[in-house]
Amino acid sequence: MTDPTTTQTFLHVGCGPQRKGTTTHGFNHENWIELRLDIDESVQPDIVGTMTDMSRVDDASVDAIFSSHNIEHLYPHEVPLALAEFLRVLKPDGFAIITCPDLRSVCALVADDKLLEPAYQSGAGPIAPIDILYGHRPPMARGNLYMAHRCGFTEKVLNGTLAASGFPVVATMARPQAFELWAVASKSQRTHEELQALANVHFIRPY
Repeated sequence: MTDPTTTQTFLHVGCGPQRKGTTTHGFNHENWIELRLDIDESVQPDIVGTMTDMSRVDDASVDAIFSSHNIEHLYPHEVPLALAEFLRVLKPDGFAIITCPDLRSVCALVADDKLLEPAYQSGAGPIAPIDILYGHRPPMARGNLYMAHRCGFTEKVLNGTLAASGFPVVATMARPQAFELWAVASKSQRTHEELQALANVHFIRPY
């Protein structure tokens, strides 16, 4: 295992305008160096690239990956390609923290005929189920089609997808009140206690 007291690097995939301070409690620490990757040059990432082609990131070069609300922007057939890239760039004992919308909780609102009603308030304004399912409408209306959603997950499907893509150990958690899923996926075998320790510090936002 990597010594947590040494300096480590995490790849912030699909960072958008976000920085280290809005990732997780675990990464928001002086011992973690953030490397930002995004398809959109306007957000000034360290590396311009996509989840399915991170060729500018060397093999086994990062200790961890943080991917928040990115994989739903891929087409279903692209998800395994992205996860293969995650595995490629992670060090042998590396891990990924992944978040995405929880379709099960969102679809409960849709089934209750609340597709266009606000589900919660965000810094960007009210978010309705239609925004969670298909992408945030205001930025897309302004031409930012990077925001479009092309696939989705339930907790069971996210867990199974990560396992099928080659992560030997996966733990997931649904947050229905926030309409999102969280996952920690390890490139190497870890005990339940080790995986729980990662979840304890990374399944928490630092704000």
